[in-house]
Amino acid sequence: METVTLDSTILRPVDKVWEYFTEPEHITKWNFATDDWACPKAEADVREGGRFNYRMEAKDGSFGFDYTGTFNEVIPHQKLAYTLDDNRKVQVLFNAIDNSTTEIVETFEAEPSQPVEMQREGWKNILHNFEKYAEKNL
Repeated sequence: METVTLDSTILRPVDKVWEYFTEPEHITKWNFATDDWACPKAEADVREGGRFNYRMEAKDGSFGFDYTGTFNEVIPHQKLAYTLDDNRKVQVLFNAIDNSTTEIVETFEAEPSQPVEMQREGWKNILHNFEKYAEKNL
């Protein structure tokens, strides 16, 4: 499987970035690739062996799916590693640059039946939504 790595620099401290990235009440605010999609429901048991389920839906109701998996490694404020239910691996690193800046490095295994560039663009858009959300909230 081909892997894709994306990164983003967030102008917020690592503890806030972690909170916004892992807590369901925040995930529903940023976890979608385009403005015509939404994440109306998120559940996350952020611990090794814990499960997550993020509901992704087109706002017009025409399509939706559950993004589900299991956390394999959880190091608060540093690393999340998880396996999606289709067995693809994802890793997210949280690097504190200084007291007010955090770099996120996200690596995922691309879904083999979809064009890699399309997936890269979608994941990049979600990460950009996260960056906007994190920087506008205190």
